[in-house]
Amino acid sequence: MPTYEYKCKSCNYLFDELQTMSEAPLIECPSCHTPNLVRLIGTGTGMIFKGSGFYLTDYKKSVSSPASSGSSGNSSESTEKKEAVPASSTPEKAAPPQGS
Repeated sequence: MPTYEYKCKSCNYLFDELQTMSEAPLIECPSCHTPNLVRLIGTGTGMIFKGSGFYLTDYKKSVSSPASSGSSGNSSESTEKKEAVPASSTPEKAAPPQGS
Protein backbone atom coordinates (compact mmCIF):
# COMPACT_ATOMS: atom_id res chain seq x y z
CA MET A 1 0.00 0.00 0.00
CA PRO A 2 1.35 3.43 -0.88
CA THR A 3 1.88 6.27 1.56
CA TYR A 4 0.37 9.59 0.51
CA GLU A 5 1.42 12.99 1.78
CA TYR A 6 -1.28 15.54 2.63
CA LYS A 7 -1.18 19.23 3.46
CA CYS A 8 -3.95 21.40 4.87
CA LYS A 9 -4.50 24.72 3.07
CA SER A 10 -5.85 26.34 6.23
CA CYS A 11 -3.38 25.43 8.97
CA ASN A 12 -0.48 24.06 6.82
CA TYR A 13 -0.57 20.78 8.76
CA LEU A 14 1.57 18.23 6.90
CA PHE A 15 1.18 14.45 7.41
CA ASP A 16 1.47 11.08 5.70
CA GLU A 17 -1.33 8.55 5.35
CA LEU A 18 -1.11 4.88 4.37
CA GLN A 19 -3.97 4.15 1.94
CA THR A 20 -4.82 1.70 -0.79
CA MET A 21 -4.73 2.98 -4.35
CA SER A 22 -8.48 2.57 -4.73
CA GLU A 23 -9.32 4.69 -1.67
CA ALA A 24 -10.60 8.22 -2.22
CA PRO A 25 -8.27 11.04 -1.12
CA LEU A 26 -8.79 12.44 2.37
CA ILE A 27 -10.67 15.72 2.60
CA GLU A 28 -10.86 16.70 6.25
CA CYS A 29 -7.77 17.89 8.12
CA PRO A 30 -7.17 15.90 11.33
CA SER A 31 -5.69 19.00 12.99
CA CYS A 32 -8.18 21.82 12.30
CA HIS A 33 -11.11 19.65 10.99
CA THR A 34 -11.69 21.79 7.88
CA PRO A 35 -12.24 20.27 4.43
CA ASN A 36 -9.07 21.84 3.00
CA LEU A 37 -6.70 18.90 2.50
CA VAL A 38 -4.64 18.56 -0.65
CA ARG A 39 -2.82 15.38 -1.64
CA LEU A 40 0.73 16.34 -2.55
CA ILE A 41 2.56 14.88 -5.51
CA GLY A 42 5.64 13.15 -4.18
CA THR A 43 8.50 11.35 -5.76
CA GLY A 44 7.49 8.16 -4.05
CA THR A 45 9.89 5.49 -3.00
CA GLY A 46 11.38 2.69 -4.99
CA MET A 47 10.86 -0.92 -4.15
CA ILE A 48 12.95 -2.10 -1.23
CA PHE A 49 14.27 -5.63 -1.46
CA LYS A 50 15.23 -7.24 1.82
CA GLY A 51 16.76 -10.65 2.16
CA SER A 52 18.49 -12.91 -0.31
CA GLY A 53 17.34 -13.83 -3.77
CA PHE A 54 17.14 -10.40 -5.37
CA TYR A 55 20.31 -10.42 -7.43
CA LEU A 56 20.60 -11.43 -11.07
CA THR A 57 23.35 -13.86 -10.17
CA ASP A 58 20.95 -15.77 -7.93
CA TYR A 59 18.89 -16.86 -10.93
CA LYS A 60 21.58 -17.50 -13.53
CA LYS A 61 22.49 -21.01 -14.52
CA SER A 62 25.96 -22.02 -13.47
CA VAL A 63 27.59 -22.31 -16.90
CA SER A 64 31.32 -21.69 -16.88
CA SER A 65 33.01 -19.91 -19.75
CA PRO A 66 35.61 -21.69 -21.95
CA ALA A 67 38.40 -19.56 -20.47
CA SER A 68 37.69 -20.88 -16.99
CA SER A 69 37.14 -24.50 -18.00
CA GLY A 70 37.92 -27.03 -15.37
CA SER A 71 36.83 -30.50 -14.43
CA SER A 72 33.87 -29.19 -12.45
CA GLY A 73 30.82 -30.02 -14.53
CA ASN A 74 32.03 -29.30 -18.08
CA SER A 75 32.28 -32.98 -18.97
CA SER A 76 28.64 -33.58 -18.11
CA GLU A 77 27.56 -30.57 -20.20
CA SER A 78 29.45 -31.82 -23.25
CA THR A 79 27.90 -35.29 -22.99
CA GLU A 80 24.44 -33.78 -22.67
CA LYS A 81 24.98 -31.80 -25.87
CA LYS A 82 26.11 -34.92 -27.74
CA GLU A 83 23.08 -36.88 -26.57
CA ALA A 84 20.72 -34.13 -27.68
CA VAL A 85 21.62 -34.63 -31.38
CA PRO A 86 18.93 -36.80 -33.02
CA ALA A 87 20.09 -40.04 -34.65
CA SER A 88 18.42 -39.21 -37.99
CA SER A 89 20.70 -36.23 -38.55
CA THR A 90 23.76 -38.42 -39.17
CA PRO A 91 23.91 -39.66 -42.78
CA GLU A 92 24.01 -43.43 -43.16
CA LYS A 93 24.79 -45.40 -46.29
CA ALA A 94 22.06 -47.72 -47.36
CA ALA A 95 22.96 -51.37 -47.76
CA PRO A 96 23.10 -52.52 -51.38
CA PRO A 97 19.99 -54.38 -52.49
CA GLN A 98 20.35 -58.13 -52.53
CA GLY A 99 19.35 -59.75 -55.78
CA SER A 100 17.49 -62.99 -56.12
